[in-house]
Amino acid sequence: MLTSVGVPVEFEAEPSAPDHEPTTLICFSHLRWDFVFQRPQHLMSRFAREMSVIYWEEPIEIGPKETAYLKVREAQDAPGLHVAVPHLPQGMPEDAREATLARLLDAHLASRRGPLIAWYYTPMMLLFSRHVTPDLTVYDAMDELSKFKFAPEHLLSYEQELIDRADIVFTGGSSLYEA
Repeated sequence: MLTSVGVPVEFEAEPSAPDHEPTTLICFSHLRWDFVFQRPQHLMSRFAREMSVIYWEEPIEIGPKETAYLKVREAQDAPGLHVAVPHLPQGMPEDAREATLARLLDAHLASRRGPLIAWYYTPMMLLFSRHVTPDLTVYDAMDELSKFKFAPEHLLSYEQELIDRADIVFTGGSSLYEA
């Protein structure tokens, strides 16, 4: 029996089990997980202690007649973190490439339930993931990618689209913030 302001209150509800599904964070990165341990690896390995983390890397090209597939493995240095690497046939036209990546992404996320966080380190992955509706979108702009040698032509317009979609934007410093 509970009392409130001296008035007895009867309450017999059964405690309920949590009805929420675990959060999934999908990190879209232009950096390979095993290349060097820097900001994405530091953050994602810590998030993996509390939630499911998918670290989506840039595609690897395979033979032109091979079938596209997604290779997923658990990171040895970060339990709970899965590295997803799309394998795409060499020479795919850009529109077919983005459509294939979208299908691979959808298939991988199909069994996921609960909140979804999309964390981007590159706006280029927005091309195949923009149809996904995460509960939270983060753009972590570590570098000014448009200044890199061989930067894609439309990178700045994709970056602006990602900034407009993002709930949170992090930058690698004040000069990048001002850019």
